[in-house]
Amino acid sequence: MGTAHPHPRGCAVFSLEGSLLGFTDVSALTAALFGQRFGEVHEPWRRLFASEPFRDNADLSPDDRMRRSYQRLRHVDKSVRSVEDLVSDIESLTALHEWACPVDCGTTMLAGIHYNLFLGSLYDHAPHERRSLRDYAPLQRTGTFLCTELAHGNSAAELETTAVYDPLAGCFDLHTPNPGARKFMPNTSAIGGPKTALVAARLIVDGEDEGVFLFLTPLSDASGPLPGVEIQWLPERMGSPIDHCLTGFDHVRLPRHALLESDHGRILPDGSFAGDVERRRRFLYSIGRVTEGKLCMSATSLGGTRAAVAIAIRYAHTRHTSGLTQGAGGSVPLFAYRSHHARLLDALATVYAATLLHRTAVRRWAARSAHDRGPAENLVAIAKGWITWQCRDVLIECRERCGAQGLFLVNGLADFLTGSELPITAEGDNLPIWLKASGKMLLKEPPPTPPPAPAPVLTNPAFLHHLMVCLEHIWDRRARAALARCADPHPLNRWNAATNPALELVAAHAQRLAGDALLNAAADVPDAAGQDLLHLLHRVFTLRRISPHSGSLMAAGHLSAEHVEQLPIVLDEAIARLAPYALLLVDAFAIPEEILHRYPIARFPEKYDQSAPGAPLTELSGHG
Repeated sequence: MGTAHPHPRGCAVFSLEGSLLGFTDVSALTAALFGQRFGEVHEPWRRLFASEPFRDNADLSPDDRMRRSYQRLRHVDKSVRSVEDLVSDIESLTALHEWACPVDCGTTMLAGIHYNLFLGSLYDHAPHERRSLRDYAPLQRTGTFLCTELAHGNSAAELETTAVYDPLAGCFDLHTPNPGARKFMPNTSAIGGPKTALVAARLIVDGEDEGVFLFLTPLSDASGPLPGVEIQWLPERMGSPIDHCLTGFDHVRLPRHALLESDHGRILPDGSFAGDVERRRRFLYSIGRVTEGKLCMSATSLGGTRAAVAIAIRYAHTRHTSGLTQGAGGSVPLFAYRSHHARLLDALATVYAATLLHRTAVRRWAARSAHDRGPAENLVAIAKGWITWQCRDVLIECRERCGAQGLFLVNGLADFLTGSELPITAEGDNLPIWLKASGKMLLKEPPPTPPPAPAPVLTNPAFLHHLMVCLEHIWDRRARAALARCADPHPLNRWNAATNPALELVAAHAQRLAGDALLNAAADVPDAAGQDLLHLLHRVFTLRRISPHSGSLMAAGHLSAEHVEQLPIVLDEAIARLAPYALLLVDAFAIPEEILHRYPIARFPEKYDQSAPGAPLTELSGHG
C-alpha cells in the first residue's frame, strides 16, 4: 500500500503512491508561519526551551511540578536581556508563550502572569514617569495579578475590594469586605518564593467611589504571607498544576506610591482626585493588559497544539498495523489509512490557519493607532475565542489518533489537552467575549452584498474565499433579521432572539479571516511547490467549514446542486494530495528534536532518524 521514505531533514515521509513526489523549501514554509522576524523573535525562545534546564520530563507530584515550573521561570528570566523590551514587544511576548507551552504549560502560565499582567501593567501606567522594573528583573519576587473575585468573574467591573485613601497618613487601606470579594485563582502561595501583586480595588477618596485601580501590594516574604494577607489554597484543578488560591486582605496599609495612576485618574498633592476618563472606563484602563493576555493565551494554545499535531503525525508514520494484503509484509503505518490521515490533515490545516490568524491579530494590535484601538481589540477577542476553541478540537483528535498511548502524561497529549481549557477561560471566557464582539459587529453598517463569484470551481482559491465571505454575509443578515423580528421591548429578550445567529456570525467571520491569512501566506511563499501546499491546506480548511452550510449557500444562490455533490469528492482528492507531505508540513513548525524527544511516541525509530541526537539545533531545523 505504500513505502516509508527517509526525509532529507531527518523525517520519514509516507507516500500512498509509493514514491516521494518532490519537496518544497521547508524554511520558506516556516517563514510563512512565523514571519520574517523568525530569527529575531522566535529563535531565541526556541533555543532556550530546547536547552538542558527544560528537558526533564520526570513524573513528579503536583507540588514538585509547581516548584519545577517556578524554577524554569527563573531560567526564562535569566535569558531576558531587557524586561522593558519584552513587555513592550507583543510579538516577542507571544512567542515566549508559543515555545514554552510544548515544554511546560505551568511555566507558560506563570510567565504570562509575571511578564504580561504584572510587569506589563507596571510598564503601561504613567509612561512619562515609569516605575523601574529592575527590582523584579532578577525575579527575587515573582509578580502576580489579582482581579477576579469569587463572586465576580465576568462581572469583574463590579468587584468589591476597596482601597480607601487616608490623606492625612498619605496611604491606602486595602480591604476585602466579605468572603465573596476574595481574589479568585491568583498564584499567591508560598511555592515559588516571595511574591508581589497588582491588586484591582475600588479607590475610595473622600467617601466617593472613583472606580477600579491597580495597587502594588507585597504579599509575602521568605517566611510566608505578610500581615493582613489571607491565603487559602483552592482545590486541585485539571491541567498543569499552578498554586491557585483565594486571597483576601484585612485592612492592609499601602503607601501612597502603591497606586498605579495615569491620565485615567490620579490623586493630586492636596489629596483630591482628578481623572480624564469616565469612572466605569477606569476599570478597562486598569486591566488593559488583558488584551495582550488574549494574544498570549492564543499563543499558548497554538504552541501546544502544533506540538500535538507533530507528535500524532510522527506516531502515525511509525506505528504499524495490519494492512489489506495477505501474509508477511502486510503491516503498514497507521497513516496509510484515509480514516486516520484525513483527520490529522484536517487538524494540520486548522493549525496552519489558526497560527496565521494569530499572526494577523498580533500585527494588527502592534500597529494600532488610538483611532484603530477598538477594532483591533475586537479582532484580538474574536481570534482568541476561535483559536483556543479550534485548538481544543484538534487536541482531542490528536489524542484519539494516538490511542491508549495518548493517555499517558509522558507522551504530552493529555497534558496539552487538559491545559487547553485554561486559555479558553483565562483573560475573558470565550463565549462572553464573542457575544460582546457580535454586538459590536451588529452595531456597524451591514456589509455590502458580495460581488459575483469568480470562476465557480471548488478548486479555485478565489471562489473558496468568495464562499466564506458569502457565509459571513448570510449570518450577518440572519442576526439582524432576528433582532428586527423580536417586538419584545425588554433588551434581554431581544438580544436572546438574536444570540445564536450572532454567534454564528462571529464564527463565520473568524474562519473567513483565518482562510484569508492562509491565502495571503501562500501568496508570499517564493516557490510554486510551497504555494501549492498552502493552497491545498486552504482547500481542506475551507471545504470542511462550508460543507455544513452548503444548504444555506445553495439556497442563497452561491452554490449549485452540482457543487454540493462535488464537495466531498474535491475534499477527498485534496486530502490524498496532501498526505505525502504531512511530515514535511509539521517539519515547518521548526520544533527542535530536543523538545519532541521528550515524548516517546514522537521519536522516530533509528532506521528513519538520520539526525544524530546531539546534533546542533541549526542542523536539525535548517534555521541558522
